Amino acid sequence: MTVPPAKAYWSRPAAEVVAGLDSAAGGLSEAEAKRRLREFGPNRLRESNGQGAWRALIKQFVSPLVLILLFAASVSLAISEWLDAAIILAIVIGSGLLGFAQEYSASRAVQKLRQQVSLKARVLRDGEPIEIPAEAVVPGDVVLLAAGSLIPADGLILAARDCFVIQAALTGETFPAEKLPGVVAPAASLPERTNCAFMGTSVRSGTAQLLVIETGGRTQFGQIAHRLNLRPPETEFERGIRRFGYLLTQVMLVLVIVAFAINVLFHRPVLEALLFSIALAVGLSPELLPAVITVTLGRGARAMAARGVIVRRLNAIENLGSMDVFCTDKTGTLTEGAVRLEQAVDPAGVDAPRVRSLAYLNAFWETGIANPLDQAIVAGGAPTGFAAQDWRKLDEIPYDFQRKRLSVVGLGPADERLLICKGAYATVLAVCAGVRDGDRESPLDDTLRAGLERRFAAWSQQGFRVLGVASRRVPEQPAYTADAEQAMTFEGFLLFADPPKAGVRDTLDRLAALGVKIKVITGDNRLVAVYVAEQVGIHAPRVLTGQEINQLKDEAFWHQAARTDLFVEVDPGQKERIILALRHAGHVVGYLGDGINDAPALYAADAGISVDTAVDVAKEAADFVLLGPDLEVLRQGIEYGRTTFANTIKYIYMTTSANFGNMVSMAFASLFLPFLPLLAKQILLNNFLADIPAVGIATDRVDRAAVATPHRWNIASVRRFMLTFGLISSLFDVLTFATLLWLTDGSPLHFRTGWFVESLLTQLLVVLVVRTRLPCYRSRPGNLLLGLTAILVAVALALPYLPGVAVFDFVPLPGRVLAAILGIVALYLLATEMAKRRFYRRST
Repeated sequence: MTVPPAKAYWSRPAAEVVAGLDSAAGGLSEAEAKRRLREFGPNRLRESNGQGAWRALIKQFVSPLVLILLFAASVSLAISEWLDAAIILAIVIGSGLLGFAQEYSASRAVQKLRQQVSLKARVLRDGEPIEIPAEAVVPGDVVLLAAGSLIPADGLILAARDCFVIQAALTGETFPAEKLPGVVAPAASLPERTNCAFMGTSVRSGTAQLLVIETGGRTQFGQIAHRLNLRPPETEFERGIRRFGYLLTQVMLVLVIVAFAINVLFHRPVLEALLFSIALAVGLSPELLPAVITVTLGRGARAMAARGVIVRRLNAIENLGSMDVFCTDKTGTLTEGAVRLEQAVDPAGVDAPRVRSLAYLNAFWETGIANPLDQAIVAGGAPTGFAAQDWRKLDEIPYDFQRKRLSVVGLGPADERLLICKGAYATVLAVCAGVRDGDRESPLDDTLRAGLERRFAAWSQQGFRVLGVASRRVPEQPAYTADAEQAMTFEGFLLFADPPKAGVRDTLDRLAALGVKIKVITGDNRLVAVYVAEQVGIHAPRVLTGQEINQLKDEAFWHQAARTDLFVEVDPGQKERIILALRHAGHVVGYLGDGINDAPALYAADAGISVDTAVDVAKEAADFVLLGPDLEVLRQGIEYGRTTFANTIKYIYMTTSANFGNMVSMAFASLFLPFLPLLAKQILLNNFLADIPAVGIATDRVDRAAVATPHRWNIASVRRFMLTFGLISSLFDVLTFATLLWLTDGSPLHFRTGWFVESLLTQLLVVLVVRTRLPCYRSRPGNLLLGLTAILVAVALALPYLPGVAVFDFVPLPGRVLAAILGIVALYLLATEMAKRRFYRRST
C-alpha cells in the first residue's frame, strides 16, 4: 500500500518527499494513478457526495412532526390500543415513503446535472500534461497551477514562478501569500508554510507545480469542513421557509396547549385528549413541504439544464427568480465574445508590423491566464516575413491585476535580449520613457503624450478595446522581475473589436419586461463602455468610475449604486463592494463573472452566475453555470426560478387556508360538543389523503402574471392569507357542524364521518382556487395535480361506503347528509374565490 509521507512534510526536502510517495518530477503513470484512486478514494469531501438513499429515507422519519406521531403511537401501544397505534404507524410510513420517493429522485437528477460542470485539474501523467476531474487527483500527482486555478488538494510546491495564492478561507490572511519551493520549520503554522498549498485556496497570479500529499477529507480544508459541518450562507428563500416554520410553530403550540388543557378541564379522557391535540398539530403542519420544495426545485433544475443553465445550489433557484438587478461585464454577454485583432499600429496610428510581431511573441509565450485577447493575437498570426522560430523565450513576468500588464523576455537572432510588455494602455505607458518613431526613439514629452491620449480616446469612442505595447533591451541575468518594467519604449497600440451580440437588445428589453435591471461592471474605460451600452439599447447611461467609487463613503455609495447603469474602470476588489451596495439598497442581485477576481462578488450576490469556460475559482463560487454566455438563456432561467417559487407558495397557501381553518374549528368545536369532532386517527388519515395531490404541485402550470415580475417572501402576506382564508374556512365549518347536528340527531359516528368528508373535500378542492390569482376557471391546473385531485375527491365521497372502513369508525352517510355536504363545499369554494379577488386587490 502506498503511504503518504510522515507528518510535517513541509519540513523535508522536496526530493525526499517525492521519493517517499513513489512519485517523480513527471508525475505518476496512468496505471498507478488509477490504482491509487481505488486505494485512497475520490478527492472530495464527504459533504459533497450528495445524500444516499438510506440517508434520504432516514431523513423522512426524523422530523419533529414524525417524532411527535411516533410518540403518540408509543402511548397507544403502552395502553394496548393496538389499532390506533397501527393506523398512526401506517400513516407515518406512508407519508415517509411518499416524501422519500419524490425527494430522492429529484436530488439524484440534480446531482447528475452538477457533474456536467465538475472542476478540472491539470496534472502530469506519464510526464505529459493532461486535464482530469479534480475528484480523480491522488497523492503523488503533480498538479500544474496557473492564475485562476482552484487548488484541488494539499501538497508541496515543487516549482513556482511569481505564484501568489489566496488562502484567506483557511488562514484569514488579507493579502495573497507568495508560494516558493523550500523547507520550513516542522512547527510552522499554516500561514508560515510558504512551501505548501491547500485545498480550497486559489492561485491569484503566477504559475507553480504542486506535489499532492493529502486529498479529500484528509486535507486541512476537509478536516475543518467535517468538524464544522460547513454549509453555504442561507438564501432568502431558505430564510422565508424558516420564518414560515416559526409562524406555524407558534400557531401549533397555542392550538395544541389550549385544546389539550380545555379537553382535560372538561373531564375528557387524558389519552384521548392528548392524541387529539397531537393530531391537530400534525393536521396543521405542512409535513410534505420539504418534498414539495425539493421536487419543485429539482424539476426546475432539469428544465433549466435543458436550456443550458446548470444549477449548482438548488435553493438559489428562487433567488434567481426574485432577482431585480443583474450585474455583468460586457464581454461575451452584451458582445459576441469573439474578439478580433483589427489593427496593430505605431504611436502615430500607422499600421506597424513590428508592433504585431512583438505582440505575437508576447501572446504566444504567455503561460498564465488564458484570455481572449491573447487568443485573438495568436489566431491572427505573425506578420508576413517575421520568423518567430528565430526567437527563444528566456523568461516571463506573469500578468497580475495590480500591474495590468504581462512581460516576456526573448532572445532574438542577433543575440538581442528584449523585454516585451503588453497590457492596459495606461499602465504600459506609465512605465515608458520614450516613444518609437520609425527606427528612432523619442523621449516621451507632454506633446507626444497628448497625441497618444487623443488617439486612444478616439478609438475607444469607436468601441475598440485598446492595449499598449512597449519594449526594452535588457542585460543578461538569471531571472527577471516586474522591476525590469521601467524606462521602456512605447511601441504602439493593439486595437481589438468585439461587436454587440445579435439580438441582445431584444433580450435586454425582455429582461426589463420581467422587472430586471441590467448594470454593467467593467474594467474597460468609460468611452468603450458607453459606446457598447448605447449600441445595445442602454441610452444615456449613468456612469460611475472606479476612482469615483473610492471617493464615496458607504452611505453615499449605496444611494449612487442603485442609480448607476455603468460601473467603469473598476478594479477587481471593487466588484464585491458594488454588489453589497446594491443589496443594501434592497435589491436582489445577480452577478455574472468568469474571472479570478469575480469569486468574492459571486459569493456576495444573491444569485452568483458563471460560465462553463470560467476559471475554476469562479465556477466554484457560482450558484449557476451557463453552458454559454447567453443572456437569453439567463432570461429563461429567471422565469423557471419564478415558476418554482410560485409552485412552492401554492403549497403554503393550501396549508394555510382550509387546513388551518379546519384544525382551528375542530379545536374549538371540541369545547362545545359532547364528543370529539374527529378522532386522532381520522385527523391523521384526513391529513395524509389531503397531502397526496401536493405531489402534483411541482408540475403545475403557472400563470403568466406570476413570472412577469420578481416575487419575494412576505411573511406578513402569508399571515394575512392564513387569517383571512382560515376564518372563511372556520365559518363554513360552523355551518357544517350545525347542519350535521341537525341532520344526524347528534350521532357521533355520522357527525364524524360527515365532517371528515367535508373537511377532506374542502382541502382538496380549495387548492384549485388558491393556486392562481386569476378566476379559477380561467387557469387550468397541471394534469397531475388535476388528476390526483379528481381521484382523491372520488375516494373522499366513496370512503364511508367502502368495506373495512369501520376500523376508522366511519359509517355510511344518508343521501341528504351527503347532498348537504356537497352544497356547503360549493358555497365555500365560491366564497373563497370572491375573497381571493378582494385579497389580491388589496395586496397590490
